[in-house]
Amino acid sequence: MSGTSKLKELFSAAYEDGRSQPSTVAREGAAQLDLGQQATDFAVYIHVPFCRVRCGYCDFNTYVKDFGAGADRASYHDSARKEMALAAQFLREHKLVPPPASSVYFGGGTPTLLSVRALRAILAEIQDTWGIAPGAEVSIEANPDTITDQVARELAASGFTRVSLGMQSALPRILTTLDRTHRPENLPQAVAALRGAGLAVSLDLIYGTPGESLTDWEASLQAALALEVDHISAYSLVIEPGTKMHALVDHGKLSPIDPDSQAEKYEMADSLLKAAGFKWYEISNWAKRLDTEQFPSPQIPDATYLANTSRHNLAYWRDWNWWGIGPGAHSHLGQVRWWNQKHPRGYASRVAAGELPVQDGEVLAADSRELERVMLGLRTAAGVKSLRAEERAQLPALVAAGYLEEAAARRGEAILTLRGRLMADYVTGQLLGW
Repeated sequence: MSGTSKLKELFSAAYEDGRSQPSTVAREGAAQLDLGQQATDFAVYIHVPFCRVRCGYCDFNTYVKDFGAGADRASYHDSARKEMALAAQFLREHKLVPPPASSVYFGGGTPTLLSVRALRAILAEIQDTWGIAPGAEVSIEANPDTITDQVARELAASGFTRVSLGMQSALPRILTTLDRTHRPENLPQAVAALRGAGLAVSLDLIYGTPGESLTDWEASLQAALALEVDHISAYSLVIEPGTKMHALVDHGKLSPIDPDSQAEKYEMADSLLKAAGFKWYEISNWAKRLDTEQFPSPQIPDATYLANTSRHNLAYWRDWNWWGIGPGAHSHLGQVRWWNQKHPRGYASRVAAGELPVQDGEVLAADSRELERVMLGLRTAAGVKSLRAEERAQLPALVAAGYLEEAAARRGEAILTLRGRLMADYVTGQLLGW
């Protein structure tokens, strides 16, 4: 079955056999779903699968090689644009109408390995296909060693508004263990170049690398704070099977992860970031500065409304619709989720043949939707509202254990405490009665 046929089958199963009937479905022969009415926000994700070096901990869909026309650094943007054209055709045929994109995110891999001309061509195609809303967040991930003053100016001139830099650590030996290619001194230079071009800057950190002490982690946090960015992500290292790092741990060449040390490092991150004026809005993400335009008073609803939160992060936590472009990219519209062919060569071949590169997908059942609503909502500072009766019944015990905020629980809501953030999966299971 072709990728286009597979996607048609998924939408038919979701909306034409009566299993899912949101209020926006109108039946005129075939079902119609006006996503512009169903959701106010829509996001676009562009996966760029190329890296100079594959990091030892990485299990993302990334490659250091090129794979020919449409699947190499020089021509990948042509495949991405073709996929968007096919997406536009599919949407027209099925009368699916997403609003202009509120968020566009280039991830990878290392998107800045593509030329600025190629990145600009992809952005132009997004504008032509879906439109980009006024004030939209347009982000791109970058390694610090790919950013120069000229690149920063060209990114800003092309329409990017935000750059997420992969800092990971401030210590050379930790970067070496992670197989990162940049040097710590690249960071201040890259941040200054991006700031000078008027771009917002976020830093990504990783804690728990084998051999990293608590003092090492504190040094990385202090170095990140010294750069005075407005957003910081701190991710706990996970050593996935099949990665180089997993093999090194298996052979005793690296020490395994210590969960207690990971928890201690998370608590340190939250404490230092809070003292520096950051607020957590999602378990691994902190932002600075109130959205004074939307909320002149400091009494904002919760930290997810901070001006410097990543809108694209919130697209996932708040269950927006999004279309993912590129090898292995995932998409979500209404009740349907699907994912693309993973390998760049197979992906490029499919779009060159005029078919969507869909590998497989699913129609989300009601119980799956509820699981995701609780699990994703719980990860944010907003928490989970409108709990079911059986979920509310679990609140007192979780409050007594120190995992949920008492005041929120009295309102029938679930918001994690700091201790609860360390046990988010457990709390999710308890609320859902696992």
